[in-house]
Amino acid sequence: MKKQNIQTEKFIEIIEEKDRKIAELEQQLQLLISQIRLSKKNQFGSSSEQTDHKQLSMFNEAELNHSPETPEPKLSEVKAHYRKRTRLTTDKLPKDIPVEIIEHELDEKDCICPDCGNELHKMGKETREELKIIPAKAVIARHIRNIYSCRDCELHNDHVPIIKAEMPAPVIKGGFASPETVAHIAVQKFTMASPLYRQEKEWKQNGILLSRQTMSNWLIKACETWLEPIYEEMKVKLCEHEILHADETVVQVLKEPEKTPQSKSYMWHYRTSGEAKNQIVLYEYQPNRRYVHPERFLKNFKGYLHADGYDGYHKLSGRITVVGCMAHLRRKFFDALKALPKNKQSGSSAEKGVEYCDRLFLLERQFSSLSYDKRCLERGRLSKPLLNEFYIWVEGLSPLPKSLLGKAVYYAKSQRKYIERYLLDGRLEISNNRAERSIKTFVIGRKNWLFSNTTNGAKASAIYYSLVVSAIENGLNPFEYLAWIFTNAPNMDKGGYVDSFKDFIPGSKAIPKQLFTPIPEQKKKATHPWEED
Repeated sequence: MKKQNIQTEKFIEIIEEKDRKIAELEQQLQLLISQIRLSKKNQFGSSSEQTDHKQLSMFNEAELNHSPETPEPKLSEVKAHYRKRTRLTTDKLPKDIPVEIIEHELDEKDCICPDCGNELHKMGKETREELKIIPAKAVIARHIRNIYSCRDCELHNDHVPIIKAEMPAPVIKGGFASPETVAHIAVQKFTMASPLYRQEKEWKQNGILLSRQTMSNWLIKACETWLEPIYEEMKVKLCEHEILHADETVVQVLKEPEKTPQSKSYMWHYRTSGEAKNQIVLYEYQPNRRYVHPERFLKNFKGYLHADGYDGYHKLSGRITVVGCMAHLRRKFFDALKALPKNKQSGSSAEKGVEYCDRLFLLERQFSSLSYDKRCLERGRLSKPLLNEFYIWVEGLSPLPKSLLGKAVYYAKSQRKYIERYLLDGRLEISNNRAERSIKTFVIGRKNWLFSNTTNGAKASAIYYSLVVSAIENGLNPFEYLAWIFTNAPNMDKGGYVDSFKDFIPGSKAIPKQLFTPIPEQKKKATHPWEED
């Protein structure tokens, strides 16, 4: 009997152990299924993270529909009417675009009436306009400097003065590249994401044999000589602000000392926030992701820094207050939502987490027209209670730690003190999306040129991206802006109106009006420097 009881206990232990293993395998299976579902969504589905605002119906509080700036509506009688449907279009051409007149006339012999034989006269005109594209063409700019001497001194004096006419210095000494050529190559690569090997083919199609090695040398030399000092001045200006954004992304450098070609390097990204009058966007190449790099880059900065949940930012010195990103938190719940089967998404905890975040973003849209002080007060009145309610709800969840929902809950709890800080100042933003949008230019380029060959190339790329993205953020035409820099920077010592590298920073009053991209009248928001009092 005793032996039978022992065998029974062993069987029970075996069954319990198998039940535990089955439960663990089921959890792993559910996790793998959710990861596969999310992977398929990322690969084949829409990349948008927008949700249907009808989902917010469960949170139908009156204060969410309240807008502090909306006036009381007036009653009016509306009569039924019919309106011709018009085609909506966003196509706009600048007013000052050159116009080429092509007039079509009858030959003199054809200006005869076919009925009576008398001479015809012009009774009107019919006009059709077309947008004509003229492809870029290359020309040789041959600079000829005349040299002068005195005939009388040549005949009577031992010393003959020789005077040379003034000639502008080249962008690259000993090279045949013009400022416009270097600017064109840079814009094609860093704005249009066209790698040098594609540009090499394009030059060849026009009958010009210009190797990618030559173009690379031009870019690096022009960067080291003229753009790097401007970059350093922009860095000083950036650190004078009180609110910045930071982000980082990977980049591959093939020939990096003491590293394999397959290893990861990083492109760090820093920029001003929405409260800045003139935007500054800077990139910095570094071989790794250690926190010492932003610590060194921002050594002269003191204030708020918008960042994601990377722990390296939280190790920065006490003079920097890190502000978390609600968009990253929302993305965690959104991924958990999309990993669920469609029939289980409605009413799930993941959906409720997304809805809480959507409500907070909806409030921010309503506060967008308010002053910074009033925005801070409204956040304290409406956003703070909602954020507290969200975290009370989060504390009541107990999902599996390794599940997508579990990761979202962990992220929410670990980032709470950083995310709540946007409530401290009306100038702060609820997310770090501003940095993510501006780093996207680099990410798109990376998909095309794939990697940098050397560290010098990676550093030059960081500086070029800084200049062209900052130019775009401030309404400048990148090509015109770079060409202007490469024309005037080598000649600063010749008494021109530009005498310092500070004058080349976007926002400087020394920048001519013609460098700005034409803006339709109805879309003008910012005042350009030359229009200020």
